[in-house]
Amino acid sequence: MPKNNELSSKDLEKKIDLLIKRFEEQKGIIDSYVKRERGWKKDKVLHRKEISRLEKDLKKATNE
Repeated sequence: MPKNNELSSKDLEKKIDLLIKRFEEQKGIIDSYVKRERGWKKDKVLHRKEISRLEKDLKKATNE
């Protein structure tokens, strides 16, 4: 950066554009992770329900 701490409006625009681009990239990464995490949690709930159902069926089968 030049010794005089003044930036031109073009320099400021470039820096702002770069920050916005970085923000959008990070937002995309985070959104992708959140989407996958929700999918994992949904699958986990479904698997727990299936295990519970199978355990009940097993208890019924062993008690008969």
